[in-house]
Amino acid sequence: MEIKTASVYLGLGSNMGEKQDNLLRALDYISQRLRIEKKSSMYDTAPVGNINQARFLNMVCEVTTSLPPAMLLATLKGIESKMGRLPVHPANSPRIIDIDILLYGDEIIDTPDLKIPHPRLAERAFVLVPLAEIAPELVHPVLKLSMKDLLTLIESNTQGVLKLQFQP
Repeated sequence: MEIKTASVYLGLGSNMGEKQDNLLRALDYISQRLRIEKKSSMYDTAPVGNINQARFLNMVCEVTTSLPPAMLLATLKGIESKMGRLPVHPANSPRIIDIDILLYGDEIIDTPDLKIPHPRLAERAFVLVPLAEIAPELVHPVLKLSMKDLLTLIESNTQGVLKLQFQP
């Protein structure tokens, strides 16, 4: 029996404590459970929504997994918990780590607990810039536009996204 694998894109962010170390530690935990194929650069980004908080470090990675989406979500929530993130928090609040499933193959999932593609993927520069860096031709399964094209549509909103010199 062949095990089905999927190419999945994860968004990582941190704006508490040693942000760079938090992202590197999250990548380490992810690599213990999933195969990391690509990692974007890290980007220093302005907060969205609640602007009265510290700036974020954000990045995207591509992983390969045989976990179904719901199990992958549980695994990622476990990593967040292990790193000290509380399960209940106000929306757009500071966080030590945030790991979002942006895309899971070309699947479209809309349940109360999981929405794939990530519902705000196409409007968030802090996700699109690193995603377009590692997968510019990747096509959004709903919008039918590449990440490069989606980034072009929001180009005027990318000034708060600054590439770091250090890279993972």
